[in-house]
Amino acid sequence: MTDLASYLSSGRGILGIELGSTRIKAVLIGPDHAPIASGGYTWENRLENGVWTYHLEDAWTGIQAAYAQMAAQAKEKYGVALRRLRAIGISGMMHGYLPFDKKGNQLAPFRTWRNTMTGKAAEELTGLLSFNIPQRWSIAHLYQAVLSGEAHVEKISHLTTLAGFVHWQLTGEQVLGVGEASGMFPIDSQTGQYDKEKLEKMNAAFEKKGCPWKLEEILPRVEMAGGNGGQLTEKGARLLDPSGMLEAGALAAPPEGDAGTGMVATNSVRIRTGNVSAGTSIFAMVVLEKPLSRVYPEIDMVTTPTGQPVAMVHCNNCTSDLNAWAGIFKGFAAACGKEISEGEIYHALFTSAMAGEKDCGGLVNINYLSGEHVTGFEEGRPMTVRLPDARATFPNFARALVSSALVSLKIGMGILEKEQVKIDSLLGHGGFFKTPGTAQNLLAAALKAPVALMETAGEGGPWGMALLAAYRANREEGESLEAYLEKRVFAWTKRTVVAPDHKDALGMDTYTERFQKTLAAERAAVEYMK
Repeated sequence: MTDLASYLSSGRGILGIELGSTRIKAVLIGPDHAPIASGGYTWENRLENGVWTYHLEDAWTGIQAAYAQMAAQAKEKYGVALRRLRAIGISGMMHGYLPFDKKGNQLAPFRTWRNTMTGKAAEELTGLLSFNIPQRWSIAHLYQAVLSGEAHVEKISHLTTLAGFVHWQLTGEQVLGVGEASGMFPIDSQTGQYDKEKLEKMNAAFEKKGCPWKLEEILPRVEMAGGNGGQLTEKGARLLDPSGMLEAGALAAPPEGDAGTGMVATNSVRIRTGNVSAGTSIFAMVVLEKPLSRVYPEIDMVTTPTGQPVAMVHCNNCTSDLNAWAGIFKGFAAACGKEISEGEIYHALFTSAMAGEKDCGGLVNINYLSGEHVTGFEEGRPMTVRLPDARATFPNFARALVSSALVSLKIGMGILEKEQVKIDSLLGHGGFFKTPGTAQNLLAAALKAPVALMETAGEGGPWGMALLAAYRANREEGESLEAYLEKRVFAWTKRTVVAPDHKDALGMDTYTERFQKTLAAERAAVEYMK
């Protein structure tokens, strides 16, 4: 405690902040890179005028609340009021659309990764660039706005992501880490910059549409991990800490997306490593040793924070439907006069799932709160279906709920299996894995691959962002991110590995087959249930 008090009072603390889909979290790490204080704030996206969005003032409310809670915890534990930080890093949910004019005015509501209104743009750009452009990518949103003739387009001076916006306000720097930038526009892994050939094609297309700018003029500059992200300004310090306690001057890491921080938090930045992040959405990242044989609309090609090519299978829907059912069970318990916590509800759900039949006993749950591009849906209608002779028990229902959070990822990952992509290790992280055993076992069964969890798995993205900030501040000349993580962070980290159970895997195959057949009913629900 004395050492940590000295560490913090001398201004050596390092902070990572991540703006996730449902949680804004701040994590402060110590000299051994372990978390020593944290704070959080819960927020939710809104569906306004058909657009999934967050209000940026809510982001600042959440950031300030998370920082204040973290600082209060540090003061309580170590008796130190935080005045200085050595380094900071900002991360956020990837992709989306945040355009600003030359005065810094926001030109359109923030359009998040969850939106699926850019189908025409994504299809045209995929053909134009010979590169899969998913609907949620920033370039797809921009091109769709151009195709739709939105009046604000000609006023755009700067286009960024949520992490890029927050970093810009804290530092004055319009910059992105290469991993986050790779979700805006394709990256050339040889240079670590936006692909020049593809930029030229896009500029020609925008010029034909009468756009008064070139794409490279409005995109943030790109930096590798460890690169120059600027410093916390006085304005930024007040935005983080309105109390006036925090001083300016902390080094800032280039802001990254939640995919990149997930790779760092699981030490999955080397070739043939991978990770699965599971929360509101679920995605798998695999660092490739060779390119895929062709373009797949289900597979995004992004990069690690060091620019290595990564195959990403992203699914919009993971825990949202599960969370809704947890709320129903809490209400049922209250109606019975029982007060139970959310933690108890999730523990009961996840542990009961492992007692369910391997194929969920004839129950199928479709968890599509929103569209799901892996299976071709632009909208979702959560629904539960069962065969007449299904064994409608609570364990079977619980297993169907948990399995439905994984099955779309399983469908997408089947493409990498056919491509014979080699994976030496696959690590899970995010809130979905907090209950020991269940999610890890079912994910291993779904992907037919060993799945590891580290003892730090629950820390997730904000801790990964803090590690990137530490790398920015502490790396030695020529020290790679891979070496820094391997030698300085994870050398003594314990992890548990679960191999796929053959019977669980067969059960998941059967469940997936039923799930895919039930999608016909899902399509009917989308069409007729308005």
